[in-house]
Amino acid sequence: MSHSSDPQDSRPWYSGITGYQWLVLVIASAGWVFDIYEGQIFNITRGDMLAEVLDLPSDSEEMNVAKKQYGDLFLAIFLMGGTVGGLLFGSLADRFGRRSIMVYTILMYSVFSGLTYFATELWHVGCLRFLVAMGVGGEWAVAASLVAEVFPARSRAQASGIFHASSVLGTWLATLAGLLVGSQWRYAYLIGILPALLVLWVRSSVREPEAWKNTEDGGTQQASRGSFRDLLLNPRWSSRALLGMALAAVGLGTFWSVCVAGQDLVKETLQQQALDKLGTDQLSALTDEMQGSIAAKAKFAYGFVQTAGAGLGLLAFGVISARIGRRRTFMLMHLLAFVMVPITCFVPGNYTMFLCVLPIFGFFTLSMHAGYAIYFPELFPTHLRATGTSFCFNGGRVLAVPILLFSGWLKSRPGMELGHAVTGLGLLFLVGCLIAWFLPETRGQELPQATGLDAEG
Repeated sequence: MSHSSDPQDSRPWYSGITGYQWLVLVIASAGWVFDIYEGQIFNITRGDMLAEVLDLPSDSEEMNVAKKQYGDLFLAIFLMGGTVGGLLFGSLADRFGRRSIMVYTILMYSVFSGLTYFATELWHVGCLRFLVAMGVGGEWAVAASLVAEVFPARSRAQASGIFHASSVLGTWLATLAGLLVGSQWRYAYLIGILPALLVLWVRSSVREPEAWKNTEDGGTQQASRGSFRDLLLNPRWSSRALLGMALAAVGLGTFWSVCVAGQDLVKETLQQQALDKLGTDQLSALTDEMQGSIAAKAKFAYGFVQTAGAGLGLLAFGVISARIGRRRTFMLMHLLAFVMVPITCFVPGNYTMFLCVLPIFGFFTLSMHAGYAIYFPELFPTHLRATGTSFCFNGGRVLAVPILLFSGWLKSRPGMELGHAVTGLGLLFLVGCLIAWFLPETRGQELPQATGLDAEG
């Protein structure tokens, strides 16, 4: 590590930030907003998409089975595409520069999202989701590295926290697009081509960071830049890469198994209340109108109320980590998430209570995701920064897949109540707390640089 920033610096974090640094943050955040849009729009439109592609009635039992079967399949395809793209483009960004690779990743997810408008077969959808995910996975790693390199050490946590918190806007944008297009799902993907306009902004406004230009000008050998061999065989970086990947796996695994369960918890509670009023325990007794009202309330509670709390948590992580350190903040948020899960599962007895609890649930269970954008770029030297950042985050996607599969198996077991299953899965937050204990602290320190030996690989 090079010298730390002055710990006695009491200026606001935004003091002295240049117009160019703000511009980079805005561009990186805009790219991440549309990253999230591309991922969430499928979850919102998949019912109408699959009904049309499979030529099945949207309210048939066959359609319900197909939504679960192909929904999980395409989620797995998206996760794998994000992993492949993240690892590939992260390495290329260290070799050939942040700006050019950001351009390619934005073009990739924009163009293939737009082409989904023309999909007529399942294999079309599968291939296009994989290619969109490649661009999404690559763009995050490049943008996170770029923000970390452009902002000074005293402002890096807050800036990176804002960058990742912009994901909430992507979720809201996808929800709004889904409402606007209704059953005309193809137009939601056509909207997804708009981020391609960002390319013009990136090409005209973004410069390569000085730290990366120094590696290009002779500070690091070409073969070492973006080298997975250097990342994984050099003990100085390999332990950070593997522990970072495990930390991300906990957050990504709990997102799909715990965080998104907020919607289902609300739905189950409202259904049970409706059945109690009818004096029956058969879901078939609920009319389509009642089911539609319940589903709409659950979506609102999750998509807007819980997500708003999650956005505040993402912003708060940067502020807190700037004060008490990255490791302590990771540990604190994992512990509080562990405590909040059973409270959310068993305390609320009605819809109003859920609207009060879910923002807190979202705050703690998602806040550590901002930590990945803040912390991972601080673990690696310039010639491996995007590669290492991508390895941690996208490698975590791969490790999260078994958690997702186990979650599905656990929740579908006969007699297993959702609240008990989600509480059990919440134990993973304790694992995340333990992993964070073994990682180094980077608060207030300049980004690491390779020694001559490191640069040789």
